[in-house]
Amino acid sequence: METYPHQKTTNPAPIGQRQRLAMVGRALTDDGIPLLTRVAAILMLLYAQPLTRILRLTVDDVLVEDGEVSIRLGDPPSPVPYPFAGLLLDHLDHRLNLTTATNSGARWMFPGRRAGQPMAPTTLELRLRQVGIPGLRGRTAALRQLVLQAPAPVVAKSLGYSQEQTARLAAEAGGTWARYARGDHTRLQDRGIRDS
Repeated sequence: METYPHQKTTNPAPIGQRQRLAMVGRALTDDGIPLLTRVAAILMLLYAQPLTRILRLTVDDVLVEDGEVSIRLGDPPSPVPYPFAGLLLDHLDHRLNLTTATNSGARWMFPGRRAGQPMAPTTLELRLRQVGIPGLRGRTAALRQLVLQAPAPVVAKSLGYSQEQTARLAAEAGGTWARYARGDHTRLQDRGIRDS
């Protein structure tokens, strides 16, 4: 009998939806977790953002208009639901690493210790791991769920992903949006109503 060596995968299986939602709930409510870690976890688990992209966000990417909070991850900016909106705004008011003279004016949402630089990805990854949040597996689970709930091109545009990447993931996840036609569907709907 032949045996084949185990091959390590670079695309580990995502966590389950129930587990992901439990982690989002914990990040929203557990005051024992540092605020910075909670905000990063929710950006990853809710908006499927990779750590490198989270760390490139600036305070200018968070928009508040008429009491509504949104975050610029793609085009258009994504709405930020309550109670995450409150945590996000609180984090912006209490960002770390702003007390040194070289970093006091940093615009990064997650400023690093080095002047003009965001926090290092390994630092944020360690923070998440310490509270039991799996980076890649959590983000993959979020993205899979999003492409099951909305057309891949819509998810791609709003969250800053390529359409090819979200389409591939939607097909792998068994998404039913494969025949979604882009464009304005209001004219077709109006015509259908008149023809009836």
